[in-house]
Amino acid sequence: MERRQQPPPTEIEIKVVTPRRGDNMVHPAGPSPAPARTFSEVYRPFKRWKSWLVPCFVVANIVVFVVTMFLNNCPKNSDKCIARFLGRFSFQPFKENPLLGPSSSTLDKMGALEVQKMIHGHHQAWRLLSCMWLHAGVFHILANMLSLVFIGIRLEQEFGFVQIGLVYVISGFGGSLLSALFIDGGISVGASGALFGLLGSMLSELISNWTIYANKLAALLTLIFIIIINLAVGILPHVDNFAHIGGFVSGFLLGFVFLIRPQFKWVNQRNAPPGHITTPVRSKYKTYQYVLWVISLILLIVGFTLGLIYLLRGVNLNEYCSWCHYLSCVPTSKWKCKPHQIECLTNQLGNQLNVTCSSNGKTGTYSLADNSPSRIQQLCTELCS
Repeated sequence: MERRQQPPPTEIEIKVVTPRRGDNMVHPAGPSPAPARTFSEVYRPFKRWKSWLVPCFVVANIVVFVVTMFLNNCPKNSDKCIARFLGRFSFQPFKENPLLGPSSSTLDKMGALEVQKMIHGHHQAWRLLSCMWLHAGVFHILANMLSLVFIGIRLEQEFGFVQIGLVYVISGFGGSLLSALFIDGGISVGASGALFGLLGSMLSELISNWTIYANKLAALLTLIFIIIINLAVGILPHVDNFAHIGGFVSGFLLGFVFLIRPQFKWVNQRNAPPGHITTPVRSKYKTYQYVLWVISLILLIVGFTLGLIYLLRGVNLNEYCSWCHYLSCVPTSKWKCKPHQIECLTNQLGNQLNVTCSSNGKTGTYSLADNSPSRIQQLCTELCS
């Protein structure tokens, strides 16, 4: 059975819609065509990446912290643990670690930055990288991981996982290297150097790609303000500001190398549809971008090479810079910058170890199966705190 077809209309049906202000047009009946989108509305000059590496970094840091707490096993070594219901995951006493974390001896075993174990025949230079995955406590890792999420995910979405991964790891290495050249003693852990590297790369990226940004001056001033505030926190005691400075400088130079954008006119010309007229551009990057790229790469290579040479030779840069220690801590009437030297006298008879703190005279007797130097140092620290 065939469907009957109506003859085509001989006239165009029109209707007059209720006029809006400034609209006195007569419109044909039926659905109105969608407005044509211009090339500038459809085209995105730079690819938007999906962030996955930064979340993996966050998970890796958390896993390493959990493993560190498992190996720490506070109830086995101390009777004053915090949150003992967590079992071997409980925290060291506040006097020993106010950040709710493991003991310094456990962090040392896990690969904390300790200069004496990287020189004088030990050759444990791998600690320059391992220390950036360790954290001193819950408060420490919480602050660093929140910062990594807020800063790192946005950068990875803009530039991809390869560039941001390299900036993060190399900046962390640079922060550890500068810290090792200046710290007198003790250990250092944390991802702060890598995080400051991301901040530094944001600043250099803004400078390098200056011409493609709107409201660039406001963005620059805001970023500089954030950086100054974070570096100022580093002058407090027990904060390794040399790691912050080393990471920031490394990231700042790396931003000129890895986060460089092609000039917009070149990208527009390369991806313009047929028939779209664009201004011809020969060079992919501007001249000043090439200059900054070369200078930054040279400074990075020279800086890391000299730093490693000085470190492996046991050079302490404080001996050549009498005021540099103020970059990490400024003494006031409220606090002192030089760490208090902890010394104890020990006397062992069988499994019984007598420990006497030289500073306060306190004495403790312990029954030990593990009489390693790190375990004795931990007991001394608890006794003198």
